Amino acid sequence: MAWIETVPPEAAEGRLARVYHSAVRRAGKVFGIVRLMSPDPRILEASMGLYASTTTAPDSPLPRWFRELVAVEVSRANACLY
Repeated sequence: MAWIETVPPEAAEGRLARVYHSAVRRAGKVFGIVRLMSPDPRILEASMGLYASTTTAPDSPLPRWFRELVAVEVSRANACLY
């Protein structure tokens, strides 16, 4: 099994600390999927940007609830817990 050493929120510094702070403001905590990308904050920021563009962007032709429903269904189909 692969193992990725992640940076816990209390140890985050600089760019990563800012991303974690945004995650806490948005979701109330730093979820595991966010911590998983913590070794490379650039990848984490790009991933969060993609997520925001596809699920929460206000200028999408699809309503937000539908985009989030698609994300949940894809996660369920892939047996993801997040």
